[in-house]
Amino acid sequence: MKAATQEIRLSSVSPLPVDGEPERVRELREHAAARFNTLGIPTPRLEGWKYTNLAPLSRLDFRLATDTPSDTLVDDRGFRLEPFAVVEMVMVNGHFTASSIGELPAGLNVRPLREAIMDAAVSSVVGRVADLEEQAMTALNMALMHDGVVIEVAAGVAVEGFIHILHIGHPEDVPVMSHPRNLLIAGANSQVAIVETYVGSGRYFTNAVTEIVAADGAVVDHTKIEYESNEAFHVGTVQIRQERSSSVTSRSFALGGALVRNEIHCALAGEGATLSLEGLFALTGTQHVDNHTVIDHRAPHCQSIELFKGILDQSSRGIFDGLIVVRPGAVKTNSRQTNKNLLLSETAIVDSKPMLEIYNDDVKCTHGSTIGQLEEEPMFYLRSRGIGEDEAKSLLVHAFASEIVDRIRFDAVREQVRRVLFAAMPEHLPERRGGNR
Repeated sequence: MKAATQEIRLSSVSPLPVDGEPERVRELREHAAARFNTLGIPTPRLEGWKYTNLAPLSRLDFRLATDTPSDTLVDDRGFRLEPFAVVEMVMVNGHFTASSIGELPAGLNVRPLREAIMDAAVSSVVGRVADLEEQAMTALNMALMHDGVVIEVAAGVAVEGFIHILHIGHPEDVPVMSHPRNLLIAGANSQVAIVETYVGSGRYFTNAVTEIVAADGAVVDHTKIEYESNEAFHVGTVQIRQERSSSVTSRSFALGGALVRNEIHCALAGEGATLSLEGLFALTGTQHVDNHTVIDHRAPHCQSIELFKGILDQSSRGIFDGLIVVRPGAVKTNSRQTNKNLLLSETAIVDSKPMLEIYNDDVKCTHGSTIGQLEEEPMFYLRSRGIGEDEAKSLLVHAFASEIVDRIRFDAVREQVRRVLFAAMPEHLPERRGGNR
């Protein structure tokens, strides 16, 4: 079955009409469309987009999928985690198609967005966290979103295991764009883990937004695996708001796609909130991945630790653009930001731009960045023990990546990331094997 499509011209977007949608959501769509039409597709003339050019999007004739084939007719590329997840929700071209939901613990509710948004409690939260005033692609998502996943965890509920959202890009006769919207509401003193995976085949454009709200004392573990087709475009925004004494870990893996932009915005809005922000990007060929992060310390006694690592080979290009803001009232802030990059070829490029904006004196903040090649001393050590050059390179590259990968809590997710990482590794390394290329 072929998906019905609706032509969308990014030069002038109209809000997607949805029957029965709450008035607030309809008004948000109209406002978001107006904002996107005002802001336009971001260009390198904007400081925040100086390294990434989305002009190819405007040159392609994308369509907005308004229907989708059954998940049994699409290639999930072996990324189903149904046997291991508490819940698995499958999205194809931005539309919910299937789920694996067993007996859920009391206080956990997982639903497709198109169903959940009809509830006033959910519709009142959608769009509250993600910024559509200054972020054009977030505004585009709001205007054209059709479906996604809403996860609600009641106060005091601890969810054992993880919830998996699998997004699949499925090729059609013409390139398809999708705008999935995910929302996680973690109640006070709750605990929950969520894994988002983005895969696909062919040429398509994914513009995803995930909003995470962590109430007082909530503990959230969030992992995003981006392994889109090597012909695909991916713009993904994760927007997090933390309240008093909440703890959030958010990690991202960018391993696929032709052109990728990862936006991660975290607001530590409650006193004593803690954040661990981690990322790994491993690129080859002509891949382009731009990681743009903002950690906004708004309340006192908060702590954030950020670590991003890049591995680049051939003619790939990677960007880390990280900003930490400490507001005037955010005294006793403790924040550390680190970016480390490993270049495996003379033609790979990485741009690293760690930044601090501090508006009070009672803080402990550091940041740093390194860019280099494999060090000669450990290479010599391995070679002197009879290990071949390629195998020695592979060992050192994987050791570099493992600092991030090993922190994944769940075995099935960790092994899946390892499998993807091996497939994404440079071709001259012996573990490199077939995958998404």
